[in-house]
Amino acid sequence: MRAKITILDENTVPGKMGGVYGEHGFSAFVEANGARILFDVGPTGMPTTNNALRFGINLKAITAIVLSHGHVDHTGGLPTILRITGRVKVYAHPDVFLDRYSIQDQRRIYVGMPYKRGALEGMGADLDLAREFREIAPAVYLTGEIPRKRPFEIGDPDLFIKKDGEFVPDPLLDDQAIILDTEDGLVVLLGCSHAGTINTMDLVQEKLGERPIHAILGGTHLDFASLHQLEETIRILKGLNVKKLGLSHCTGLKAGARLASELGDSVFFANVGSSLEIGR
Repeated sequence: MRAKITILDENTVPGKMGGVYGEHGFSAFVEANGARILFDVGPTGMPTTNNALRFGINLKAITAIVLSHGHVDHTGGLPTILRITGRVKVYAHPDVFLDRYSIQDQRRIYVGMPYKRGALEGMGADLDLAREFREIAPAVYLTGEIPRKRPFEIGDPDLFIKKDGEFVPDPLLDDQAIILDTEDGLVVLLGCSHAGTINTMDLVQEKLGERPIHAILGGTHLDFASLHQLEETIRILKGLNVKKLGLSHCTGLKAGARLASELGDSVFFANVGSSLEIGR
C-alpha cells in the first residue's frame, strides 16, 4: 500500500515556509488505498483549511474525518471543515462529547468539545461512534479504546470531567490512533497519546499480529510526562526499532530533543508542512 501523511496544523511552522499557519492543536491529512482522511481538525480549523490550500490538498474530496479524542485543540475546527466538506463520515469514540476541564491552582478551564452532537449533525457530521478496534478503510484501522497496562504511563492529573455535578479525573478512554498497514510495516498516527505512546504500540501489535512498526507520527504527550515515563518510552522505542519517529504537538521541545539524541536519525520534527510517504 502506498500512503502519505501530511501535517496541516500543529504548534510550529518552519521559519522559511511563508503563507502557512500553526496553532496549539493538531490536524493531519492521510491518503491511503483511495481513502482521504482528515485526522483531527485543530482548535479553529483556519490553519487546516489555509494550509491544505497551500499544499494542494482538496478538503472537499475527503472521505472521512477521524477525531483522536474530545479536546478542543483537536475538535474545535469541525464547523469550519464541515462548511467545506458538506456531509461526511466522522469517526470518534462515544466519550468525545464529555464535559472536560483542566484544573490547575484552582483555575478551571473548559477544554472539551465546544459543540453539541445535534449541532454537528446539523452541520453535516455523519457521526460513527464506537469503542472497539475497527477497520475504516482497506488496511486503515482505528485503535478504539487503548488498555492502560504500562504502569509508568499514568496520564495527566490536571484533566477532569464533570459528572453529576462533581469534578472527577478524566480517564480519557476516547484517546485513539490511526494505523496504516503498509508493505514497509505499520504506520501509527497519534493525536495526543493520552493513553500512553507505549500502551498504544502494545495494542497495535496485539491487534495486527506483531507486525513491525515502521513509523510513529504525531503527539506523544511527553511534554507533560515524568522523567521516568520519558526514559521508559525511549527504552521501549529503541527495542521496537522504529524507522521514523515524527514528533508533533504535545511532545514538547525538551522531550523531543531527548528523543532525538537517543534515537538519532529516525527522529524528525513533524511540524506544519511535514509529510511522510510510505510504500512504492
